[in-house]
Order: sequence, then C-alpha cells, then structure tokens
Amino acid sequence: MKGFLYDLFVPHTHDSADSIDDAMEASSAGIRALKISLFVLLGTTVLQAVIVAFTGSVALLADTIHNFADALTAVPLWIAFVLGRRVATRRHTYGFGRAEDLAGMFIVFVVALSAVIAGWEAVDRLIHPRAIENPWLLVAAGLIGFAGNEAVAIYRIRVGRRIGSAALVADGVHARLDGFTSLSVVLGAIGVLLGFPLADPIIGLLIAVSIMVLLWGTVKSIGARLMDAVDPDLVHRTEHALEHADGIRAVRDVRLRWVGHRLTGSATVEVTAADLHSAAHAAEDAEARVRRVLGNLDAFTVTPTPAGYSHAAHPPA
Repeated sequence: MKGFLYDLFVPHTHDSADSIDDAMEASSAGIRALKISLFVLLGTTVLQAVIVAFTGSVALLADTIHNFADALTAVPLWIAFVLGRRVATRRHTYGFGRAEDLAGMFIVFVVALSAVIAGWEAVDRLIHPRAIENPWLLVAAGLIGFAGNEAVAIYRIRVGRRIGSAALVADGVHARLDGFTSLSVVLGAIGVLLGFPLADPIIGLLIAVSIMVLLWGTVKSIGARLMDAVDPDLVHRTEHALEHADGIRAVRDVRLRWVGHRLTGSATVEVTAADLHSAAHAAEDAEARVRRVLGNLDAFTVTPTPAGYSHAAHPPA
C-alpha cells in the first residue's frame, strides 16, 4: 500500500525516461498539455459551481474555488514554457529553461497553501458544524471534481515524463491531490447520509495532512533539479556510451545538468590517438554516441586528452 501511494502521488523520476529530441517540439507539447488541462479544470469548476447554487454547501464552494485557483496555476507554467523557447543571451548563457523549475516551486507553494486552507476549513467545520442540504448532489459534485482532476493529472504527468519537465509532472501530481480532495466531498456526503455529519470535516482534515506529507516527494524532486542533481543512471549511460566509442581509452570526467526539460553537459576522455585530427575525430564519435542514448540532450562537449594526462600533473598556468 505504501509503494502504491508513493507511486501514485510521487511519480518515478523522468531522468531515465526517453524524451522528445527537439526542444521546440517538447515546449509545444508542454504548452498543449497546459491548454487542454486548463480548459478541463475550468469546465469542472463550472459544473461544481452550478451544484453549489443548488446545495449552498460551504465545503463544495471551497473546493470549487480551490479547483478554479488550480486551473490558474497553469498560467505561470505556460509562461515558463514560452520563456524556455527564447535563445540564450550574453547574460543568460544557458537560456531560460530554469523558468520551468521556478514555476514548479510556485505550484508547490500553491499546493501547500491549499492544504493549509483545507485544514483550516476542516477544523472550523468541526468547531462549528453546519447542515448540508441535498447530500446526493454533493456526491455528484465530488465525483465530477475527482474525474476532472484525475484526467488532468494523468495527461500532465504523461506529457511531463515524456518531455522531461519536472514542473509539469509536479503540476500533474498537484491535480491528482486535488482530485482526492474533491473525493473527500463524496465521503463526507455519504457520512451525512449515514447520520454522521462530522464525517465531512474529519475526512477533510485527513486529506489536508496527507497532502502535506505526500507533497514532500515533489518538493525534493524540484529542489534536486535546482541543485543540478541528475539521475545516476543518466551518468552511467553516458559513461558507457563514451567508453565504447572508437579511440577512447578511459573516461575521466562526466558532468550533466538539467536546464528546464533539456540536458546539457560535458566530458573529458583519454584518447589513444597520437595526432590532433584523430583525437578530434574520436571526440566527435563519442559525442554522437552520447546523443543516441540521451534523447533530450542539447549542448554536450567532449574534450580529448592524451593517454596518461591528468589535471594534477598539468596544473593550469
């Protein structure tokens, strides 16, 4: 059960997944995912708002406002994907891909704030119980909210993994958590129907706590990206590709970093070639092999050095 919940709310890292090769195509796919999910969430919000008008439920009204705010979180991520298309400048030499990670941190903040608000409302409902009218309509509203959020979550996480966007995956996890928040409305309505009116605030409080606990995995994922962490499997695959290139005797150094949903890096290799032309050819072949194993690689520089060369023995002048 623990493994199932972890995989559900903290998806596996996208670092070892094969991603779209072209940066522009990846950004277009991310923007398309945001557009579609934005309209799905807005449609879900409208349907819930109609039911709020018939039930007068404060809990459902809070969930509706929450879903509307969640739909708007797609805006900063949309802006981040657009910024990521801009070419590098003399000030931003690595481009603007990191805007995605900043958008991801904003989404994490919104999720945490939502959990706090949900917990506050649940405690207030425990202290000041309120009658719920037409609980069967609340069941329908909760199911609508869950279905809309889960559809958005599946789509965002799938596209985010495919293009290597941690921010889009985080937004998908956000939608999934919101879906279960909406589902709590259903469980609360069932409790009311069974004669236990406090079921709604109790379940709401448990959902708020679980959101904060499960959100930690997403915080670590985004934080690791901001600290230039990569999946060790990516480094291993890069080293394996370099070691099996023609003319490469040893791999001395491999460095990789994410810039948005694209990788960049460098490597220093020891070559068997005796002349400069052969060494350059070996480096080009090694770079080509790395690009074949890392589908979303942008700039990657292979620096050839003579056999037996070490930086310690040849310090810079």
